[in-house]
Amino acid sequence: MERIHHNKVLTTITWLLSIVVSVYYTIHSPHDGVWPRRKIWHQNDAYHTAFRMNYIIASIYWIVLFILQAGYIVHLFSGTVERVNEACSVGSHFIVNNLFHFAFVMLFVRSLFGWAELFIILNFINLTSLYFRHLGYARFIHYPVVSGPLAWTFVAIYWNGAIMVPHPDSLVARIFGNIFIWSILAYGLFYIVIYKDYTMGFNLSVLSAAIGVSQFLRQVIAFQWIFAFIIMAILFVATIVVAVPAGRNAKFATAHNGDTERAPLLGENN
Repeated sequence: MERIHHNKVLTTITWLLSIVVSVYYTIHSPHDGVWPRRKIWHQNDAYHTAFRMNYIIASIYWIVLFILQAGYIVHLFSGTVERVNEACSVGSHFIVNNLFHFAFVMLFVRSLFGWAELFIILNFINLTSLYFRHLGYARFIHYPVVSGPLAWTFVAIYWNGAIMVPHPDSLVARIFGNIFIWSILAYGLFYIVIYKDYTMGFNLSVLSAAIGVSQFLRQVIAFQWIFAFIIMAILFVATIVVAVPAGRNAKFATAHNGDTERAPLLGENN
């Protein structure tokens, strides 16, 4: 019981820390450090990279994610022991995710992109480990704790990495951007095809849209926004193809088993 109590406290505190630093540096620039110091989305706009995102779409993504994470935290204080235990089972990974996100934001707004990239990669390892260690979690866990942060972290590796490299707006950097953006499609299709995880497909389609809109508004005649929208469309269609049968499966489970929380994905029919 003491371990569960500590988990609840640390989860709540680190989640609030993640929100506070994200909101604060969306509105304010840091006042310390010798490197260029900018707000989060001012950093995004300052570098015309192949992975620059539209801040409105990306911000909506994070607002929805934080709200759903609040729902997850509420389940930690549920009166149902099984639900509390299930939520706590991924708590350590979620706490680490929040701390890594905090570190990334603090470094990113201070233009310490190399160190920021290190924390993104470490968080990617953390969230990937969570994904494969806890296959078949309930819906209230999977999106806010696993697929939402994981999809963002994967794309952020390129987002921050493109800023980090020398001459991020050069022809060579754009060509590499035209190539590496297709990894978003491959990554999304992997989870959709192998694990029937429509949440990963949807998350990555939204983030691809954020890249596509930003690239289009910057330069109409360019491959990057075309590629981004193609990726978005393919992932979205694949998401619908998987999600619709999964929804029917959930209804079937309600009628026969009375438990849809245990079947977040189509592939979870153990």
